[in-house]
Amino acid sequence: MSTTESDVFAPPGSEEEQARVFTVTGQDWDSIAAGLAGNDEDYEERVVVNMGPQHPSTHGVLRLILELEGETVTEARCGIGYLHTGIEKNMEYRTWVQGVTFCTRMDYLSPFYNEMTYCLGVERLLGITDDVPERAQVIRVMMLELNRISSHLVAIATGGMELGALTVMTCGFRERELVLDLFELITGLRMNHAYIRPGGVAQDLPANALDEIGSFIPLMRRRLTEYAALCNANPIFRARLDGVGHLDLEACLALGITGPVLRSTGLPWDLRKSEPVSGYETYDFDVQTWDTADSYGRFRIRLAEMHESLRIVEQAAARLAKLEGAPVMVADKKIAWPSQLAIGSDGMGNSLDHIRHIMGESMEALIHHFKLVTEGFRVPPGQAYVPVESPRGELGCHVVSDGGTRPARAHFRDPSFVNLQATGLMSEGGMVSDVIVAIASIDPVMGGVDR
Repeated sequence: MSTTESDVFAPPGSEEEQARVFTVTGQDWDSIAAGLAGNDEDYEERVVVNMGPQHPSTHGVLRLILELEGETVTEARCGIGYLHTGIEKNMEYRTWVQGVTFCTRMDYLSPFYNEMTYCLGVERLLGITDDVPERAQVIRVMMLELNRISSHLVAIATGGMELGALTVMTCGFRERELVLDLFELITGLRMNHAYIRPGGVAQDLPANALDEIGSFIPLMRRRLTEYAALCNANPIFRARLDGVGHLDLEACLALGITGPVLRSTGLPWDLRKSEPVSGYETYDFDVQTWDTADSYGRFRIRLAEMHESLRIVEQAAARLAKLEGAPVMVADKKIAWPSQLAIGSDGMGNSLDHIRHIMGESMEALIHHFKLVTEGFRVPPGQAYVPVESPRGELGCHVVSDGGTRPARAHFRDPSFVNLQATGLMSEGGMVSDVIVAIASIDPVMGGVDR
C-alpha cells in the first residue's frame, strides 16, 4: 500500500488533484483501514469505488459509483449514457416504416417488443387497429413470446455467469440459439429484425416454420425442467440469491418498477392481462408471481414465465395452422409496404413475383411502391401511447404526428431505464458482491436505457 498527495490522472488544478489517493495492493481490509487511519487521525473508513463502465451482469455499458465502508455498500448511484445512440432523434428524420428499423435496435435482447409498441401507436393514429389481419396478430403474439423466452434465457445465463454458475450460462445460451434459429427462419435475421410493421408483419411464415416451432416446444420444456432441477433447490444457488436485492411492493410502486421485479413482491401485474393487445385476452396463460421480493423470486418468475410463453406459442401455432394463406398486412395498399418480401442471400428482399408485378403488370402498383419507399405514408395529426409487457416490464412508445410522413416525436418508456432507479435501494446496506446479484435480477439492457 502506498499513498500520494495527488492523482496524476486528475485534471490540473481540480479538486481531485488536491485530494489524497490511496493505492491498495492485496491485504485484508482491516489491516488497510488501520494503516490509513494511522496516517490521518480524521480518516473515515469509507471509500468511493467505480464499478464499470465495463460492468458484469448488464447487457451493455453501465457505471456504478459505490461508496463503501469496508465491504458494505453505503451508497450506490448509476452512471448511464455510455451507449447513447440517438435513436429517438434519428426517427424524426425517417419515414414511419423506416422508424421500425431504428427502434428495433434499442433493447436488442427484445427487439420485437420495441417494434410492437411503436407499430401499435402508429396504427392507432392511422385508425387501422381493427383492420390488422388476424393472421398477422397471431404471428405477432407468437414472435413476442418466443422473444420473451430468448430474453429470459439471457437474463438467467448472464446472471448465472456472474454468480460463478457457468453451467447455467452455457445451457442458457445453448437454448437461446434455438430461438434465434427460429427468428432467422421466419424473418431472415437473428436480431434487429424490423419484422413487425405498421399494418401487420413484413412477410408470412415460411412453409416449414410451424414444423420447426412444433419441434422446439417439447425440447424447450424438457430443458426448462433441467434448469429447475439444477437451480431451484440448489442450496449454493439459493444462498447466493435469497434475500439479496430486496425491494418491497411499496418501493416498486413509488419508483414505477414493473415486470418480474414488481411481480416478485406478489402483485400479479401483467399488461397482457390488464391491457391486452393483439388478442392476448384470448390466450390461456397465468401471470407468475413470487412472494420474497428478492433476486431468487425474480429468477423463479422468469423460469416460470418461459413455461407460460411456451403455452402461448403452442396456442398461436395451432391458430396459424387454421389460418394458412390468410393475409398478413392491411388491405390498404397506400399503407401496406413492404408486405411482399422473400428471404434472399442478403437476409431479406422483395420477392421476384412482387417485382414482376410492379415492374411489368401494374403501373398503379409501381407508383404506390415508389411513393411509399421514397416518401412514405402520411399519418393524421395526434399522439398515441400503447404499452406492452416486455420481458423487463412495461415498454411503451409515445408517438406524436404532425400530419407528415415522419414522426414529429417518438419517445420510449423503457423498463430498464425505470427499473435501474432501484439500484440504490437494492444494494445499499449489502456487500459489494451482492451488487452484481441485484443488478442481474433487474436484467437491464443498456441499449434501451440510453436510446
